[in-house]
Amino acid sequence: MNYEAEILLVEDNIYDAELTIRALKKNNLANKLVHLEDGQEALDFIFAEGKYVIRKALDYPKVILLDLKMPKVNGLQVLQIIKADERTKKIPVVVLTSSKEDPDIQKCYEMGVNSYVVKPVQFEKFVKAVSELGLYWMILNQPPK
Repeated sequence: MNYEAEILLVEDNIYDAELTIRALKKNNLANKLVHLEDGQEALDFIFAEGKYVIRKALDYPKVILLDLKMPKVNGLQVLQIIKADERTKKIPVVVLTSSKEDPDIQKCYEMGVNSYVVKPVQFEKFVKAVSELGLYWMILNQPPK
């Protein structure tokens, strides 16, 4: 398992995850991508706990692509924990979800999400949206030191 991640993709839907990874690979942005399928595993990875205890805890991803509807620990809970911790609150988190529900959008921004993107249904639009997200967060964005 790769313990080094520039992009952490937290997505339980395998089809959506594969499309996201394919779109990022198309732009050579998936070299250091880790895909996890539930919120608890994401928290373990980020904080170097559980089976990820051997990972360097301070080696945080450059961006987290986070789905909201997941088993065990949902995306809102993951976002809340990441943004409440001094060590991780500056990691950009992009919610990439199918939910267009206004309460979800409001809650995410109140909790400190950096961007909220609704997954397009059409394949071409989905690939384009993910490609643009990857290019922005990995190349254009200037994070704090």
